Amino acid sequence: MSTGSFINAMRRFYAIRGEVKEFRSDRGTNFIGAADALHMKVINVEDSETISILEDHRTVWKFNPPHASHMGGVWERLIGVARRILDNMLRNPANQNLTHEVLSTLMAEVSAIINARPIVSVSTDPNSPFILTPSVLLTQKTGTMTQHPVELDTKEMYRSQWKYVQILANTFWKRWKSDYLSTLQSRQKWESVNENLKVGDIILLHDRDVPRNQWPLGVVLRVFPSDDGLVRKVEVQVVRGDATIVYVRPVCEIVKLLSV
Repeated sequence: MSTGSFINAMRRFYAIRGEVKEFRSDRGTNFIGAADALHMKVINVEDSETISILEDHRTVWKFNPPHASHMGGVWERLIGVARRILDNMLRNPANQNLTHEVLSTLMAEVSAIINARPIVSVSTDPNSPFILTPSVLLTQKTGTMTQHPVELDTKEMYRSQWKYVQILANTFWKRWKSDYLSTLQSRQKWESVNENLKVGDIILLHDRDVPRNQWPLGVVLRVFPSDDGLVRKVEVQVVRGDATIVYVRPVCEIVKLLSV
């Protein structure tokens, strides 16, 4: 996506959803490039500023730190599952020549499916069947969506655009239901809490780009505690030859060697 395409996509989002208080994203070059082109004041997590306003819409834009794509896990998980399903569906030679109308309608149906997922525990009280979903928050409407006809003849799907879309949407739903549910299982990797890194700790930086047999040692200069008090990103000073370089890295890229 070019910077121009991204800006257009963002303006479409504003046009449909209205004013946005906060955007969160990774540090994609198209995002940063768009911020420069629009003269936006964006939040970089390594800066001391915690509030930044987009000039036109007064929107805060927060970027994840470098090398920390996992910090966008909330949205990356949904994007990854949806992308794998759509890739599998649309690589089928029979589905590679979709018209703009069919593809646009399909993506609207996909959005409705993703936004219909529960985001809180479902109540076991029969008198309280209400389920909170992203769709409820976006539309301020409760209740289930109107059901589509269940009998769709695949033989007629290529002669009727609306049937074609609904068959594709049903295919996405079946895959989504099985693939998304598997991501909700508890993972043990991030369940334990370790001691926070502190200023002055001696660390080893996990850097995939360093030559063989080189170990970038450094010291923690600053820590960035989250709202829950846990430190998930730090600013470190690393010695490279005769120079010292300062990086901001997530704690998963840091190996603590000596604590102060």
